[in-house]
Amino acid sequence: MHTTNKIKVAIVDDSALIRSVMTEIVNSQPDMEVVGVAPDPLVARELIKRVNPDVLTLDVEMPKMDGLDFLEKLMRLRPMPVLMVSSLTERGSEITMRALELGAVDFVTKPKISIQSGMREYTELIADKIRGAARARLKPRTLHAPAPSAQLPQLRSPLTSSEKLIIIGASTGGTEAIREFLMQMPSDCPGILIAQHMPEGFTSSFAKRLDALCKISVCEAQGNERVLPGHAYIAPGHSHLLLSRSGANYMTRIEQTEPVNRHRPSVDVLFRSAAQAAGKNAVGVILTGMGKDGAQGMLEMRNAGAYNFAQDEATCVVFGMPREAIAIGATHETGALTALPGMVLGHLAAQGGRALRV
Repeated sequence: MHTTNKIKVAIVDDSALIRSVMTEIVNSQPDMEVVGVAPDPLVARELIKRVNPDVLTLDVEMPKMDGLDFLEKLMRLRPMPVLMVSSLTERGSEITMRALELGAVDFVTKPKISIQSGMREYTELIADKIRGAARARLKPRTLHAPAPSAQLPQLRSPLTSSEKLIIIGASTGGTEAIREFLMQMPSDCPGILIAQHMPEGFTSSFAKRLDALCKISVCEAQGNERVLPGHAYIAPGHSHLLLSRSGANYMTRIEQTEPVNRHRPSVDVLFRSAAQAAGKNAVGVILTGMGKDGAQGMLEMRNAGAYNFAQDEATCVVFGMPREAIAIGATHETGALTALPGMVLGHLAAQGGRALRV
């Protein structure tokens, strides 16, 4: 029975088996239903006109028209929340990163259909991602146009960069938010640690993509690295990222302990470690994302003397994680994504004492 208050989902995938599995997963949820399936983008175009879905799931690699070409046209002509369904390959992860730049809200990896035991967990993940996509705020695309660094506060004291740290957490919509934030960071900024909800295999592509775009060096954290100014370390998709101290140095640590808030990497784990290891020398930034991972950890950072920023609702794809952090009093300031780099650097410059605004 077709119920209007359910999330209407259309599935585009060239694999009949994946279409069948995805349909079963979606229709097993009380709040969503599949309103149509298509084997390729050409059929999908007509399907979208006919059923007007709330969320589209789109395979990244398909015949007749590349998934990226289709996505680019779709976001230009008929913007809608799109959830990419990606293969767990290096090529799949690179295409997925590009899809997120083109306006896809989020992605999931293809289910391992042979391992039925994993399907229940996978069903929950798909359902959560579809709910998040249905609530997502679609943003106009502004590719690679960060504000000129001359408009940002300059860090005059080298001590500021070596003593301070920027700790970032994000989820849904976070890959693009992190890109926009890091592209504004000067090469002498404090070391940055990042937890972004993302599966194993994708964080490496994400880090390489950012490293090519930014003035700072960006890498996937390996563990036991000294945290250096002008460098950003992204939590690998298979592990939690933690900050630790070794004498006068800050170090990265990675742990494959249990997921926290159903996530590994978890933002709470990173933020808690920053509270303990860096205290008042840390600046916390919580960006777009679904759920509440990071809120409690950010409160611990604040209680330990850190200064915290949250992305505002208007510029979030999903205003879940920032809202939770704001609600429990974990943040000091809230700002638009484009303003946050300047706000963070302004705070650090003021802390540095000898800093000037240019």
